[in-house]
Formats: sequence, C-alpha cells, structure tokens
Amino acid sequence: MRGVVMYKAGDVRVEEREDPKIIEPTDAIVRLTATCICGSDLWPYRGIEPADHQVMGHEYVGEVEEVGSEVKNIKVGDFVVGSFVISDNTCEICRSGYQSGCVHREFVAQTIGTQAEKARIPYADGTLVPTPGKPGPELIPALLAASDVLGTGWYGAVAANAGPGKAVAVVGDGAVGLMAVLAAKQLGASRIIAMSRHPERQELARFYGATDIVEERGEAGVARIKELTGGLGAHSVVEAVGTQESTMQAIGATRPGGHMGFVGVNYDVNIGGIDLFFAGIHTEGGPAPVRRFLPELIQQVWDRTIDPGKVFDLTLPLDQAAEGYRAMDERRATKVLLTL
Repeated sequence: MRGVVMYKAGDVRVEEREDPKIIEPTDAIVRLTATCICGSDLWPYRGIEPADHQVMGHEYVGEVEEVGSEVKNIKVGDFVVGSFVISDNTCEICRSGYQSGCVHREFVAQTIGTQAEKARIPYADGTLVPTPGKPGPELIPALLAASDVLGTGWYGAVAANAGPGKAVAVVGDGAVGLMAVLAAKQLGASRIIAMSRHPERQELARFYGATDIVEERGEAGVARIKELTGGLGAHSVVEAVGTQESTMQAIGATRPGGHMGFVGVNYDVNIGGIDLFFAGIHTEGGPAPVRRFLPELIQQVWDRTIDPGKVFDLTLPLDQAAEGYRAMDERRATKVLLTL
C-alpha cells in the first residue's frame, strides 16, 4: 500500500509500505477513505520533534476490511471513524471519560500512521465508532474532522466549561481553534470571542458562531478581551496553539474562578507558579479524549446539525502529501484533506 513517511524534518515522501495484517485478536484492518494532515504533524516537519523514516498520520475514516476473532462490536463492511488515541474503552480511566489516558493507550501518530491506504487499528471495539450507514462523499470531510480536530476543539470547550450564559474566548484560529468556536456555539455560549488575524479564518470563525473577533495578541489581546467582558475576562477560555505567548494570553484572559481548557500541543511552555497561583482559575487539558465525544459528534454530522468539514481548505491526493505539508507549514492552508 501507499503511505506517507517523513524521512527527516521537511522531507516527506509517499512510498510503498507493507499492508497491515491482524496481529492481535482485538485488531481491525480499515481501508481508509480519507485522511488528513494535522497541525501537530508540523512539529516533526519543523524539527521540533525527531523524525527518522517516521510513518505519519493519525486522523482517519474508512471501511472495515477485516476483524480479529475477539472483535464484537465492529464488523466487516462498517464505515467507521476512529480516535487518534487507541483505547479499550473499558478500563477505569476510559469509563471516567478520559480514553486518551487508557491503560492500553497508544498514539496512532508515528506508530500506525494513517496517511496511508490502510491501517491496523488495535482495540477496535474501543477505538472505532461505526456511522449509522455508509456516508455519501459530501459527509466524508465532516466525519474525518471528528477523528481529531472536532473532538479536540469540543474537548477544549468542555474543559473550559463553555455553556449557556458564558463568554468564551478561543486563543488560536487553526483547525482546532475553529472547532472550539463551533463547539462553544453548540454548547450554548452567549458570546464567543475568536482571536485571529487572518481574514479567511475570521470569516470561518463567524460562520461557526463567533460573535467577536480580536486581532490583538499578548497583553493587548488580554486587555481587549477584558474590555469586551466588562473588565472581568472570559468565563471560559480555550488555548488551542501551545506556545508560551498563547498560553499566557489564555491564562490572562480567564476571569478569576473561570475555566481554561488547553488543547494546543505545547513545547517549552513555562508558567510561573506565582502567575498561576494569583490567576485563581480552573485548568484542564491535554490529549483530547475524542472517543468520549465520537458517538454524539458523528450523529450531529449525520443529522447535518454541524459541518466541521469546512475547516478543510485544501484537498490533495495522497501522492501530493508533501505539498500539503508545505502548504500548512507556510500557512497557505488551515487543514489539508488527503484523498485515497
């Protein structure tokens, strides 16, 4: 099969990889219908994470081709959406709603690699969720978004305690930030402030429910959010970038007693203990337990209640994955869908 391999930073190739096979009786083989490039894939692309002939990709939808002998809930022919974290969905951590911390956790990124034609998914019953039927091509992008960015943005909004009567601020206008705007809207937030400097992303943020756009950053951005919220700061803030500046901006924009959900993958972020102490806020975040939300999100997509697929602004065939990486690295694209 064809699959994406990152030889080293900046060097992405599509080459022949061995077809996956059932190894454990809880495995399933999925023939992928679509996959995509994630903002977190840019970390190794930019040399921030190591990359040495690394298989790439962790977002995926497709049709089940084969199942192991112990798979009970997934059958051959099912169209499925899978989380970017493998989970059994039965351990105590999973049952508490944090499947991304499963005792059998395995990250799909750089281990399984779903920027490919097929994938072996361990713990298929716990990781994969079937759709109500076989979707038409118009639903594929939206279902694919549920595999990571929609679920991650949704978790960010839930962790930030977004809801009716709340003012929500979203730091970051990438795919996850835009999905957090969508989630805040669906969760009933009365005011949604999207922080963005890019006109095309501002337009999409408004489509998904943003009531205000803030272009300022850093202390100026914090001051603007406080101005919009009666000097208090937002009840709920989603941090969807992962840099030092964005993290401190998110903390500063959260009112005392408010909630900050952090879902941006962060490197070299240092929060002074005294800063966190006097902020007086609730914080929750990390790798999103997408599996918790998948059944609900799939149904909302299926019912056309939400359309997260609009977050994909560039579609390329798998063979042009290298161009997709370049486009996202150069910010010519928010998120790239790869067709198979």
